[in-house]
Amino acid sequence: MMARAYDRIKFPQGFWEGLNQLGISAPDIARQARLPLAVITEPVVTAAQYFAIWQAYNDYIGDTAGAIVKLVNVFATAQYPPAALAPYHARDYRDALIRMTRYKKLCPPENLRISENGDYGTVELTWQHAEQSGPPILVGITLAYLLELGRRGTGKPLAARSVEFSHPMGDMHALEAYFGCRIRTGAQGNRLTLHRRDLDCPFVSYNEELLEMLTPILDRSLDEQQRGGPIIEKVKWILKRNLTGGCLDIRTVASELRMSDRTLQRRLTDEGTSFKHVLAQSRHEQALEYLADPSLSIKEVAFLLGYEDQNSFYRAFRVWAGDTPSSWRARHHDTG
Repeated sequence: MMARAYDRIKFPQGFWEGLNQLGISAPDIARQARLPLAVITEPVVTAAQYFAIWQAYNDYIGDTAGAIVKLVNVFATAQYPPAALAPYHARDYRDALIRMTRYKKLCPPENLRISENGDYGTVELTWQHAEQSGPPILVGITLAYLLELGRRGTGKPLAARSVEFSHPMGDMHALEAYFGCRIRTGAQGNRLTLHRRDLDCPFVSYNEELLEMLTPILDRSLDEQQRGGPIIEKVKWILKRNLTGGCLDIRTVASELRMSDRTLQRRLTDEGTSFKHVLAQSRHEQALEYLADPSLSIKEVAFLLGYEDQNSFYRAFRVWAGDTPSSWRARHHDTG
């Protein structure tokens, strides 16, 4: 499969420096990930390579929780990329998290969403491409970094209110000691919940002059990333990662692209298509990928594509391919 634009990820150089601080050979991790050593100095990787590096580090340490705590404690602030450096110099913890959720879009594959309710604020981690969910080590290091950001920025030993992980994370005592709260695994999502009072804490690292320099650059990069290339490809990308969740209306997609639904429809019309047609294309393309995977049943494929029942998927597939999903899969495997 060809690499898409979002499949070009800048691997943080601070990771390799962190390994050095831990006395771990960067080439050993690259080899364990079955990647060329050039990945250490030429850090643009695919999502699969990105995940492989993190998993290799996890396997080297031997325990997910231990790997998280070891690395987050030695990751130098000076090694933060610009998208993380701006939040570190924010006015307060809330401002830092808002900036982090915004500029994280420049550094896929993770996606962050922040919300506040009552006495608590929650940051949830999802994936920018639904089919490419990362290893538990990456989830853990991301949520730990968000708390570490608050601790380093405020200069206070902040503790989380709660942390939820969807997968097992190894030594729970080590994680609970780091986060300062009980950890729940087997949850439906990956979330860091903070005390709202902590979000109001000012950052001792606040640097207004540096923010004035970084913010326009990051905003411009984000806008260029969102504008670059045909709009149809961006719409397809958003739709494909939201098919299962059912977020398939034009208003939702337009909001993610930071434009009105009228503007989105006009741009699609300029490219000779419509939102309804792009949705059908996205489902068709994704259906072929899923059907090529023999481990997925037809019923599961229908669910992953956002259909309420299998019959609806069968009818739509006949329109797209002039055949049933079962027949297409049988022919594909016969000729594969």
